[in-house]
Amino acid sequence: MTVLPALQAELAAATNQLLATAASLSDADVTAPSLLPGWTRGHVLAHLARNADSSINLLTWARTGVRTPQYPSYEARTAEIEAARRRSAAQLLADVEDGAARFAAAVRDLPAHAWSVQVEGMRPPPHPAWYVLVRRLREVGFHHVDLAAGYGPADWPASFVRRELADCRRTWPAEPGTIGQIVLREHDADGGERAEVWPGLGRGPAVTGTPRDMLAWLTGRSKGQGVSLLPAGQSHVPGPGGVDLPVPPPWLSMPAPADLPATPPKDYP
Repeated sequence: MTVLPALQAELAAATNQLLATAASLSDADVTAPSLLPGWTRGHVLAHLARNADSSINLLTWARTGVRTPQYPSYEARTAEIEAARRRSAAQLLADVEDGAARFAAAVRDLPAHAWSVQVEGMRPPPHPAWYVLVRRLREVGFHHVDLAAGYGPADWPASFVRRELADCRRTWPAEPGTIGQIVLREHDADGGERAEVWPGLGRGPAVTGTPRDMLAWLTGRSKGQGVSLLPAGQSHVPGPGGVDLPVPPPWLSMPAPADLPATPPKDYP
């Protein structure tokens, strides 16, 4: 047994939630601003539809062995989104539904050996095809929040939060940044508190928060609610966060960790 069935099940659930939100939007709603600067909700939905197409391209590469770029170019990617975002709410919903269904079919039809084929997105490094599922989950999870239509970081599954934080740490920028240390704190089943420390990140201060609050802040999906500065030598959690926090580094300096296992692992992370 590998992680593939779990990733497929998680993606199916996340896609169904996304489609339910998209189905609730009116024509006026899709022209309203999203959480992404300069993008309407229509932009976000158009991007999600085109991202499904681009993900199919990578699976086609894995299935055929013929290099198939994720997008023809950055310019083509932008043009496709701009063209599609002007559609009605019903047309955008149908576009996202169709892309999701075709991607799910491509996943089902991919031969077992193809999941280990190396493919590459718009930026290096190359990665095995099984990681395309993780990348698609990332797009659906973060951009669902960007619709600003009732789904937020609190709705992310724990598996999504854990996986995205793990990949964040593995792809942390090599150059010294604005955050020196991250302390993730959460309560265990017995009511106690446990902490995970990410040391040596940069020259900035230490910050602390729950995994969910930290992921929302690091990815720009919050202004730092629940995240606090942690003064040097202080082990307790300070008061409410969001004040005087450093600017986090750009999210995901690489689209995939460079040292992924070639074959689908049993679990990920």
